[in-house]
Amino acid sequence: MSVFTGWRAALRIARRDALRAKGRSALVVAMIALPVLGVTAADITYRSSDLSAAEQLTARIGAADAMFSDAGMGPIQQMPDGDMYSNEAAGDSEMIGEEVPPIDMRAVFPKGARAISEQSVPASVRTAYGLAGTEIVELKTSDRMARGRIELVEGAFPRGTGEMVATKPFLKSAGLHVGSDITVTASGKKYTITGAIELPADLKAKQLYADPGAVIAPWKAMSDRDKKVPAPHPGPSQWLVEGAGEAGIVWNDVMAANKAGAVVVSRQVFENPPQDSEIPLLRTNPQYGSGYSESAETSAALITVVAMAILEIVLLAGPAFAVGARRSRRQLGLLGTCGGDRGQVRAVVLGGGLVLGGVGAVAGVAAGLLLTVAFRPTIENWAGHRFGSLSMRPTELLIIAVLGLVTGLLAALAPAIVAGRQSVLESLTGRRGVRRSSRVLPITGACVLAVGVAVAVYGGTSGSSTLVSGGSVVAELGLLACIPVIVGLLGRLGRRLPLSPRMALRDAARNRGRTAPAVAAVMAAVAGSVAIATYMSSSVAESDYDHIPMLTEGTVVLSAWDDESAEQLPVARAAVEQNMAVTGGRADISRVWAGSDCNVYYDDDGGGCGTIELVKPSGKGHTCPLNTKGAKELAARLSAEEHRSMMRSPACMDEYISTGSFSADSNNIVVGDASLLATYVKLDDPAAAAALKAGTPVLLNEAYAENGEVTLKSVHTYHDKDKKNRKLHPGPARKSTDRLKVYVAEAEYAATPGIRMILPQRTAERLGLHTQQAGTVYAVSHTPTDAEDQRVSAAIDQAGGGVWVQSDQESRDRDSIILLILTLFAGVVTVGAAAITTGLAKADAEADLTTLSAVGAPPRVRRALSGFQCLVVALTGVLLGTAAGLVPAVALRLVDLRQAMEQMRLQPMESAYTPIVLPWATIGLLAVAVPLLAGVLAAALTRSRLTLARRAG
Repeated sequence: MSVFTGWRAALRIARRDALRAKGRSALVVAMIALPVLGVTAADITYRSSDLSAAEQLTARIGAADAMFSDAGMGPIQQMPDGDMYSNEAAGDSEMIGEEVPPIDMRAVFPKGARAISEQSVPASVRTAYGLAGTEIVELKTSDRMARGRIELVEGAFPRGTGEMVATKPFLKSAGLHVGSDITVTASGKKYTITGAIELPADLKAKQLYADPGAVIAPWKAMSDRDKKVPAPHPGPSQWLVEGAGEAGIVWNDVMAANKAGAVVVSRQVFENPPQDSEIPLLRTNPQYGSGYSESAETSAALITVVAMAILEIVLLAGPAFAVGARRSRRQLGLLGTCGGDRGQVRAVVLGGGLVLGGVGAVAGVAAGLLLTVAFRPTIENWAGHRFGSLSMRPTELLIIAVLGLVTGLLAALAPAIVAGRQSVLESLTGRRGVRRSSRVLPITGACVLAVGVAVAVYGGTSGSSTLVSGGSVVAELGLLACIPVIVGLLGRLGRRLPLSPRMALRDAARNRGRTAPAVAAVMAAVAGSVAIATYMSSSVAESDYDHIPMLTEGTVVLSAWDDESAEQLPVARAAVEQNMAVTGGRADISRVWAGSDCNVYYDDDGGGCGTIELVKPSGKGHTCPLNTKGAKELAARLSAEEHRSMMRSPACMDEYISTGSFSADSNNIVVGDASLLATYVKLDDPAAAAALKAGTPVLLNEAYAENGEVTLKSVHTYHDKDKKNRKLHPGPARKSTDRLKVYVAEAEYAATPGIRMILPQRTAERLGLHTQQAGTVYAVSHTPTDAEDQRVSAAIDQAGGGVWVQSDQESRDRDSIILLILTLFAGVVTVGAAAITTGLAKADAEADLTTLSAVGAPPRVRRALSGFQCLVVALTGVLLGTAAGLVPAVALRLVDLRQAMEQMRLQPMESAYTPIVLPWATIGLLAVAVPLLAGVLAAALTRSRLTLARRAG
């Protein structure tokens, strides 16, 4: 018999066996197809979402031949893509810094070209809820040159100066729809929204579009007539241009436009770039031609993920093939009696892997493609931009399918070797024989585990992500080799347990060939999820540490510009209290300055507001060591934790972060009372409240205090227009230095955004300082929504404006969804692997269960036994997977720590805080909830009664 004939017979037997055991075959196909489906969908999604250069160009200039814009620097030289350009006179110091008049762009266009202009202006508009700030773009959206950049989703494009279109996100946030009217508040002109559009490159943009001349011109006219109406401040214009001929805008046209000071992005130049010798900018600046080479770390990570996915499939599908081989052992024995050798027996089992692997691979690729097409809009909305096209690379899809096929073969390899070793007599009689466990494998596994952990840790400390990935895989493989021994030890844990858990533990220990791969599969899935979740949790903690809030969490601030706008504060307060989730906390604040009664935010005459300065003493505890002459030497000696503590000390706090301000005063001195402590500072200290009531300032940053006192320097200057104060204080500016007794808050309050010291009103008056109502601070239960913001803005505008509302819009749960997805993924794999093992255990131990019923065991024992079998696999795999997942996560954080420390030693004021934070919620769900769920489901879905069959033989 030839090799080809033998394999043909083996494949025929494998196909028939697969069709006879449809349930087991479907299980194996599903296990192979699901990962193939995921990889296929990920590949197509990645390739489609990664826009090509041509697709990016279309998203930028639409269907136009080119986009012209004014560089604002006179004659320039540019790269062909238009992303990099430089002043042609960069070497002429006399030309640098000169004001360049705007270009008459129409004179720059090539002869016969057609162009449409684009210009945007920030504006406030009336919405269904109130008033919203947005960006209005004047562009002929109906022109064919805008296609590809702007697409109509609903309705029609504007056909006059009284119409607009809006993006879908804007309509949703404003509570409007196609057909609604909208008013630009500055000009008072009303527009009808005729259509909803989308920007394929930015699906989350909130913008309005109108035809040129529809918004800016009437707004400017209104401002010219009524000086109370603020003038529009449009951004620079740019033009979409269509060439006169088929050639479009060529390189010579681009260089001619550069001479006039225009930057050009041309489709023709992009498709047919000039030689480097024809690019003037490269001759004067060769560095612009340097390319970018991608790091190999991404490839290493991708290979690691693919390898672990294949390993997981092999571990899950292997026991199914093993059980199938045992159930077909009589058939394999007959094959031996007919003259088949061990190689042909192995070929039959491998043929099952080939058949089922091929079916799974094809089904996975097809299903992945169909699901990507079906969920394409959802994926695009999540990514924030449209795909250019559905990009499918046949070579990559073929490789994915081949990997699925190879995975099926690998899963059947171990069962094939075992089946080939069995004697014909054992196969025909059904005896399994007894084989001693190998002692070499666990010892080797323990050594490999130690080596892998050492390599991963060394990679982390040396800053090599590749070594981390490789070491983590090696460590996990070593742990896999140790699993049979660990499973064998489980049987000893059940000596004092009730019947069902004791039998489950002993069954798991006796059938390691079935239990160990399932435990390993759960471990592999959980390890990956725990590793990613740990790294993400640590990164989020680092981001939270570095985040500089503009306001204290859970607060909003009303701020007024001057005396005139401060008169609107009562109306603004009523609007906030009616429309926002105010929890009852409120504190009124005032600004303080030395000098004339002036606008401290914008002083036309300069210097009229005077200055006040909170002087920081010198010496230890007052001066930040990281901002001195020997800072680099000091940073080189510090550990990450020591550097973190020093950075967060009051002495370095102000120099490390800028915590915002309630006024133009950089010293962050605010006039307020005890209500400010509870509402904004979150300081529950009766002594501090009593101090403010007694007229003693409360200092939040102890670095400015010395012996319980602070030094306040003031320079009192007066406008010439301020005749009253100028008459009382003629001559030069008056300077004063005051020593104030203060109440010093604890060090943690030095990071309070916007406030360094709270000054009582009567103390400010005693020092001869000016005060003025600046606004109100409110405690709120959640960040204001778009609708709440718009309602409050409308009420303030109706009262005369001049007051604005501040809130910290930073989302603090930005990664919780990803962590939830990871937890669900690991949970599904855990429950699935445990269920597979339980099903295989029932199929494999049918005779034992029959004997159990025959000797009088209650029906519930069978159900409890299945539940505990599932629980053992799930719990063991989760605990081992959690330990395995921490290795790469910790090692990668060590890589980040090394990089942060290197940066910190170069720039001592850079944060080197790189925490390792365990995702306890994820670990808790995986270690407790998921195993219990798996056990309960297995017990609930198991029949408690068994029909006794006649004993064979």
